[in-house]
Amino acid sequence: MEHLGSPPSDEIFRSGHLSTVVGLRLADDREVVVKIRPDSARIAGCVEVQRRLFQAGYPCPQPLTGAVPFGEDVATAEAYVPGGAVLPSAGRAAEAFAEAFARLVGLAPRPGEVFTLDPPPSWAAWRHTEDGPWPRPEGAEIDLNEVAGPEWTDDAGRRARDRLLRGGESEAVIGHCDWLAGNLRWSGDALLVVHDWDSMVVDDEAVLAGFAAALYSTVEPDRLATVEDTERFLIAYGHARGRELSADELERSWAAGVWTRAYDAKDQHAAGQPVTALSEQEARERLRRAGAG
Repeated sequence: MEHLGSPPSDEIFRSGHLSTVVGLRLADDREVVVKIRPDSARIAGCVEVQRRLFQAGYPCPQPLTGAVPFGEDVATAEAYVPGGAVLPSAGRAAEAFAEAFARLVGLAPRPGEVFTLDPPPSWAAWRHTEDGPWPRPEGAEIDLNEVAGPEWTDDAGRRARDRLLRGGESEAVIGHCDWLAGNLRWSGDALLVVHDWDSMVVDDEAVLAGFAAALYSTVEPDRLATVEDTERFLIAYGHARGRELSADELERSWAAGVWTRAYDAKDQHAAGQPVTALSEQEARERLRRAGAG
């Protein structure tokens, strides 16, 4: 009533991992999504980026509130946008995902126009200050740097991070660091909506493109990009932005993809799950392309 002007009449769905996400039908027949998660100054920045992109015509849910205190947590509300396919039409997945990402980066505000998007989510926090290659995962007490094995994940993470820390020529931009198929919906090859706006971060454009190129899917939502898929994405991204990525930017893009996928692999191992985020052989090839093999 206070923030949306109408009480809820029905719950449409409830889900969540790091956040609680509830779809509600209000008494005035509007359908909204309320998201509750641990309080952080970055949430207000994420909502501001989402609002600016919605106003610019990008396909994202309309924010209906700012970041509102909710006990010890913080809540936001946005319009509910249902429907759409998890993957674009067969044959153009790389181009579709890359063009959608390039458009988001191009329409997003400049980093200095948003109060803060720090700290980034752990899978994008390669600049962390922990002793070792890995930051601490959200919502977990475990220190991945104290978990034994697999050695190749730690080695891949160190090599990729070392390459990223050497820096490069790419400028800082705002982008989405969790460009998974589950966070996008399509109508044919046309982007219907992008979700998960808590994943907005500031980083070098090459790094953010590298995350997206390594995380999207072409065949099944649970099968991340192959080396060839990533290569196609990076080429398509350069075409979409009107300038090919330089050799230095490409190396950093490949390094960023290795780091985030190796982080997920290490996290899966620490949780006692099968390691599916990355294989040792694929890590080796991606590191070679990153100039870190």
